[in-house]
Amino acid sequence: MRKSLLAPVVASLIAAGLVAAPSHADELTANVSVTNNYIWRGLTQTTNEAAVQGGIDYAHESGFYAGTWASNVQYGADDVYSYEHDLYAGFAGEAEGFTYDVGYLYYNYDAEAEFDFGEIYGTVGYDALSLSLYVLANTEADEAPGQDFGFGKATYVSLDYAMPIMNGTELGLHVGHHQGDFAEAFNGLTDSYVDWAVSLSKDGFGFAITGTDMDSDEPAAGGAYDNDEIKFVVSYAIDFQL
Repeated sequence: MRKSLLAPVVASLIAAGLVAAPSHADELTANVSVTNNYIWRGLTQTTNEAAVQGGIDYAHESGFYAGTWASNVQYGADDVYSYEHDLYAGFAGEAEGFTYDVGYLYYNYDAEAEFDFGEIYGTVGYDALSLSLYVLANTEADEAPGQDFGFGKATYVSLDYAMPIMNGTELGLHVGHHQGDFAEAFNGLTDSYVDWAVSLSKDGFGFAITGTDMDSDEPAAGGAYDNDEIKFVVSYAIDFQL
């Protein structure tokens, strides 16, 4: 449910893509997933190790929804990050064949990290195609000299396409662009980057190929990250009503 326009695998691939409300109005649902690699906007959040994730979502018939989601994270053997816990709320609906979704998403990490941040987002979709924009709203992180972590100073824009292909299998295509001082500081980058993904999913199982346009000399590309390399992601997710 959380962070996904397409299939369950995309939730682990492009987390912080669209935070989608439950499919039925006025209900409470939960989700649990496992993945061999937690990928967020093309970058590993677990140094290419496995992750266990889950969340709870509420959707009202008016279109309002809210939820929470959590995953283990790791950016290095001795860093202070161990978990990501997100809170979000928004409003989604449909009009004349178009879908829309607007809301606020807060990313909470270990207190020692002091890098929590929030984004406002909006998505417009038509048929199988959707366009999303995420804008930095606030952060507790301190700016280094020459950096600006103010409202709107970092953005992520993505284009996603999903279509059924055979026997209940869904094909997903994704491309995104992340930029801004905060995006560079959080990801350990020196410049903006583009990410992409191709995924297949069916009955909760997902497989995806994902990558970025990073160069091997990017700080967040080498070492245990390999964010300049193509990655293969396998996941399984279960959704159920509460």
